[in-house]
Amino acid sequence: MKNLLLAGIIGAAMTVSCSTAKTAQANKAEFLQLKGDWEITSVDYDSNYKVKPFDENADAQCFVGSHWRLIPNNWTGSYTINGGGDCPSVIQPIKFEVVNGTEFKFKKLMEGSKAKAVTSGYSLNLVSQTNDNFSLEQNIPSNGENVRVVYNFSRTGMK
Repeated sequence: MKNLLLAGIIGAAMTVSCSTAKTAQANKAEFLQLKGDWEITSVDYDSNYKVKPFDENADAQCFVGSHWRLIPNNWTGSYTINGGGDCPSVIQPIKFEVVNGTEFKFKKLMEGSKAKAVTSGYSLNLVSQTNDNFSLEQNIPSNGENVRVVYNFSRTGMK
């Protein structure tokens, strides 16, 4: 009887762990579709607020037209802001991860730093995804309130 009970517990544990692994693999497969080159085509937010995302000292609209390269097999990438007007010119390497299939987290890598040494970063939610488009949502504190910012990406190429 003890052996039967033990076998049942082990079987249940294996079923749960296998199903969790399959869910994680399915989520990772969805994010592998993000591989390639992307451009932010629009940034949507309440324009009554001054929003400067990702500590770039640049208005959110400076990110429209920015180029993002995502490489999911090693979770690295970069973004480039073209500059001009009041927008700075930026080339920023990043290390990103996907959590629970819906959360896109990334941290900026400064020259000479290792990703494991960087302890702060940014968390965005995946709100929609197709083969050629996806949108990420971020809540940014501004003047004591949270402002919902949505970044809309379009594929510019596979890599």
